[in-house]
Amino acid sequence: MAVPRNALKKWEKVREFALGLPGAVEEFPWGESVAKVNKKVFVFLGVDDGSYPLGITVKLKDDTTHAHALTAPGAEPAAYGLGRSGWVSIPMEPKDAPAAELLCDWVEESYRGIAPKRLIAELDGR
Repeated sequence: MAVPRNALKKWEKVREFALGLPGAVEEFPWGESVAKVNKKVFVFLGVDDGSYPLGITVKLKDDTTHAHALTAPGAEPAAYGLGRSGWVSIPMEPKDAPAAELLCDWVEESYRGIAPKRLIAELDGR
């Protein structure tokens, strides 16, 4: 199944943003891309090979942001019980899916909830 071009461009933008955060590294547990900081996942990026719809999963601790993310088309609490801890899965393929900028804001919030203070200070200093 072909991945919609606009969704792929958005996914690439979000992935690039996530990996550009201080101390971020990409790993491929379970065959999918994740971005980690301090050995902890802050965003699940999934796969971009068309085998599964494009989307991201982020941890949003702020109640307002969490509720807002869940209003995105097709968004839902993450599987495997992660949803109870504030993780939200957000698809990128629906026509009215959130813009890359908003997705990057959510990735940054997820990062800030996990990253050590010194890396957050480095990010704030940019």
